Amino acid sequence: MMKKIAILIIATAFLLSACAPKFGEEEVVQEKNDKQQKAVIPKYNISDSYYRMILPFKPSKSRGLVVENLNTRLDVDEFETGLMRVAQERFSPKDYLFQEGQFLKKETIQSWLKRKDEGDKGLNPALSNKGTNEEKNTKSPIYLADILEHDYYTKNGDNKVELGGVVLGLALNSVHYYETEQGYPREVELTDEVIEREGKQLAAEVLSRVRHIDELKHVPITIALFKQQPKTSIIPGHFFAMTNVDEDSTTIDKWEKINEEYALFPSDDAEKNHREDLMKFLNFKSDIEDFFPNYTGVIGKAFYVDDQLQQLTINIPMQFYGKAEVIAFTQYVTGLVMEKFPDYINVNVYISSVGGPESIIVRPAKSDQPFVHIYQ
Repeated sequence: MMKKIAILIIATAFLLSACAPKFGEEEVVQEKNDKQQKAVIPKYNISDSYYRMILPFKPSKSRGLVVENLNTRLDVDEFETGLMRVAQERFSPKDYLFQEGQFLKKETIQSWLKRKDEGDKGLNPALSNKGTNEEKNTKSPIYLADILEHDYYTKNGDNKVELGGVVLGLALNSVHYYETEQGYPREVELTDEVIEREGKQLAAEVLSRVRHIDELKHVPITIALFKQQPKTSIIPGHFFAMTNVDEDSTTIDKWEKINEEYALFPSDDAEKNHREDLMKFLNFKSDIEDFFPNYTGVIGKAFYVDDQLQQLTINIPMQFYGKAEVIAFTQYVTGLVMEKFPDYINVNVYISSVGGPESIIVRPAKSDQPFVHIYQ
């Protein structure tokens, strides 16, 4: 009989009981392995794009691995938040609650990330016994960098909340790093075709293994493939494929393409693939250069979905000599944001100096009222 994970909701009015939950919270009891623990569910959400989380917050059983295994902080952030974005296609934030992965332990994932010759559970290819280090690593690079688990819970008709699905992210290398026998760093670039082929094969094996975990034998599972960027990149990687596996199923029937990417403004890639958007950014940049002599640079990070610009994040480092300059510059940039960029994209501008953040400008899509904050 399938083991169920349930959260029994205790409906107690705030004003009628001294033991009632705090305002804005719903008290619950989480049942797992015949043990009960008190928890709460926030009644309010900061955005439709975020999930409400079961509190107190339970860290992932593999906590820390993402930071250890991915190349940059940008990849770490995008791997985690991007996986939530993928999950929303199947598990709506209106109907599901979020909890960090509780079923794949740190030791389990670490054993899966090894090479096959380093352990029985290793998923990455074994190194040959013949040839130089360069020959071995070129022939058998490490493809799988990390595995991330997110759990989603939903209420049922019995006024309980139970595990409704699991989403797994597989982070794949675009570059394999290694050292020669003499200790010199070397790297092997992996093509998109190789990354996709190996990622799909790895996903099938991960699914098979996950189904052997008692609590995950009968739940819907979504698996998404993430391509991480090289260590020198200043933009994050992106998810490029996903598959939805029905409850009880142990096979992957089909994959769906995820058409997402980040672009750096300015860059040769943006000049080649996003010239129209780049020109808007360069005009914005030029206006700043014309009016403020202490300008030092403007960098943009553009996020595309289905080849359409969705969000533009701009960082502006400046040299300021007083708060009045900060206020004047922020007002000027706010006007440029409203005039230079189309209203169908989200624009976030972060203005900073050597002393730290100075101001922030947020213009949500379809909004004629930007949010502006000047740090005190």
